[in-house]
Amino acid sequence: MVEVVFVIVILGIVAAIGSKIVAKIYESYIYSRGIDRLQTKTELALLQISKYLAYRVKGSTIARKLPPNDTNMTALTMADDDYKIFEWIGYDNEGFEGNSSGPGWSGFVDLASNETNKSQVKTMGSHLSYASEVMESLSFGDVNLSDPNSSVGLIFSGLPNNYNVKEYGWYSNTPSSHNYVYRVQKSSQDILNFIENQPSTVYEHYKLCWTAYALVPEGGNGDWNLSLYYNFRPWMGEKYSDGNSSTLIEHVSTFKFRQTGSTIRLKLCAFDPGGGDFNITFCKEKVVF
Repeated sequence: MVEVVFVIVILGIVAAIGSKIVAKIYESYIYSRGIDRLQTKTELALLQISKYLAYRVKGSTIARKLPPNDTNMTALTMADDDYKIFEWIGYDNEGFEGNSSGPGWSGFVDLASNETNKSQVKTMGSHLSYASEVMESLSFGDVNLSDPNSSVGLIFSGLPNNYNVKEYGWYSNTPSSHNYVYRVQKSSQDILNFIENQPSTVYEHYKLCWTAYALVPEGGNGDWNLSLYYNFRPWMGEKYSDGNSSTLIEHVSTFKFRQTGSTIRLKLCAFDPGGGDFNITFCKEKVVF
């Protein structure tokens, strides 16, 4: 009987130790799975953001505080951690890449042509009909380069003297202050007419733009969904809330950004709300040039 008792005690001890080992293994598995899932989510979100930022108009980046309004925004270079919303104007990379016939828009103005003046520019090598088709398709029909009321913007490369980010239209409820963005209409395959404000000086390099973008944390404090807004045009008096949106990543605890020169640094932290007793959070940083 004593021997049986000893065996039972020993088996109990072994079972207790074994259950702890199994619990630790399961805990490690849950933790590793959560980290892997969060790592994949944050990396994919930052990859998407960096791809959009690669085609930004570099002088156009701004930041807003929450809740957004027309007075709590600033150039991204001046923003601190109190600014939560990040916006920029993107140029039409899909139309620029073109098709087998060539680029939809070449990005070059023929300054020597007699068809280039302050009311229009000749952009040699362009196939503007294709660019118009691409913009109309991507904007769900909201943008048409051939329309006399075209909302497509032309922005000359480089920063002008006395640079002021508000001249991209960010600070206006109406399309009145956007001296860096010139609305244009296609009049032929390689001629763009200025249909509103006209430039005082025509430069050789330009970009065509049909949308701005905004990264907006939405939801409760400390548990955000990071949304990407697009298909809105600040030079037309539109806000990001006028555009379309998609959720890039859920359950975000931290989203920070900082611009130094033309380099943008992003930090994104996400957590797993289903972790139970395991507080699983993963952070990732990325630099976009």
